[in-house]
Amino acid sequence: MSTPDNPSKPGPRLVIDADVAIPKPDPAARLEKFRVTRDPSIGSVETLLTALPHHPIAQAKDFVRLHSNQESHWSAEFCFVSVPIRGMKRDTLHIISEEIALRKLPGADILRFKLALACKPHDVFFLCHVPTRNLDNSWNFTNVTACETAMSSWVKATSRRVENIDGYLINHALSPKAFPEPKWPKQSLAELIEATFAGRMIEKDNHPALLRLLGDVQDLK
Repeated sequence: MSTPDNPSKPGPRLVIDADVAIPKPDPAARLEKFRVTRDPSIGSVETLLTALPHHPIAQAKDFVRLHSNQESHWSAEFCFVSVPIRGMKRDTLHIISEEIALRKLPGADILRFKLALACKPHDVFFLCHVPTRNLDNSWNFTNVTACETAMSSWVKATSRRVENIDGYLINHALSPKAFPEPKWPKQSLAELIEATFAGRMIEKDNHPALLRLLGDVQDLK
């Protein structure tokens, strides 16, 4: 008599039906977790612009648009000075308090113009220098004309010096649809100016850039 623990007694056999296929994992189901389900344009955070290039419209050497809202995206007339900086090939433009500029510097050293938010095709932004003085001068007059025209259409300003003519030639893009409309940044003009001139805003008499212009000892610590 065999017992249940008797290993000599054969146990039940597992019968596998050859016609029944073993289910395999569905690759598509596994990849479902990686599928994009949200529009990336919804709720996305706009990339904030930092320091922008700044120069007159002709130096863009390309078609340009200026923001059409002068009240919000064209500055008031500011004071600037060009400062020689060690290690830099060109002088660096600084924005300066008018009170300090008038008290400390000769008039010939003080530059005055507006800054307007501008861009080249495909949202290449910069701050455009807009003349505010001596507008009867051909260079300044045609410069301002180009800036104002660029508020509503793509224009390119080119110096006519090689033609022995004072001023800029203003060319319009052949087609108004040549370039997409600018996608202007949401940052305010003040924020863009502060980011652009960070470290180059002369608000105190001991600013190293001002001391450099005055030929005084600079505290660079």
